[in-house]
Amino acid sequence: MENALAVVTGAGSGIGRAVALGLASAGCRVVAADLNEPAAAATAAHDHEQITAAPVDIASRSAVESLRDRIEAEFGTPTVLVNAAGWDETRPFLDATAEFAEKVVAINYLGPVHMCSAFLPGMVAAGRGRVVNLASDAGRVGSAGETIYAGAKGGVIALTKSLAREMARHSITVNCVCPGPTDTPLFAAQPEKLKEALVKAIPFRRLARPEEVAAPVLFFASDAASFITGQVISVSGGLTMAG
Repeated sequence: MENALAVVTGAGSGIGRAVALGLASAGCRVVAADLNEPAAAATAAHDHEQITAAPVDIASRSAVESLRDRIEAEFGTPTVLVNAAGWDETRPFLDATAEFAEKVVAINYLGPVHMCSAFLPGMVAAGRGRVVNLASDAGRVGSAGETIYAGAKGGVIALTKSLAREMARHSITVNCVCPGPTDTPLFAAQPEKLKEALVKAIPFRRLARPEEVAAPVLFFASDAASFITGQVISVSGGLTMAG
């Protein structure tokens, strides 16, 4: 992976930051993209030689295309794309407004769609690439209070498998990592009772660390996974064991 160029969304915190730092440690040049520009800059501060911060709203196709144009002008065509950005709030489905539903879908599903649409043509032209999408075990088995989010993440899983079929002829792999409960700012914002219940339900009786979720992302992004595509792996401490 040394000297490869990687773009990581949601790189300002949590899993996205762990992925960006892991890729940088492996020798990648990393563009840490995030809606929160100061957070992306904080990630880049860990390794200014390897990581560059860039603001982006992945829910906006035009913003994503502007990011692509900037990256290609400054660094060239990325070899690795990691779609790690996500957002949700826990609430019953019947309490969800149309605006809330649209925001969840725009960030969690259309965001990866926009990123793939923008960056895959360059990878196709280069005849190589790695795409890793971060979904959620909510998208594999469902999650009460996160129904719209689960639906969007289920869409990311299906997107991954379909793109893997289309991109294989171009030597581009597309795989998916599904985190379970992880020690991130998004999880910290959940109600205390829900957090306690989830930790108790995990066989390991603890949350995942962001670095533990980043590990399979780094594997999928590496040459070690050159013959693996269309796959979905859960990182949940045994909470889910989906087939």
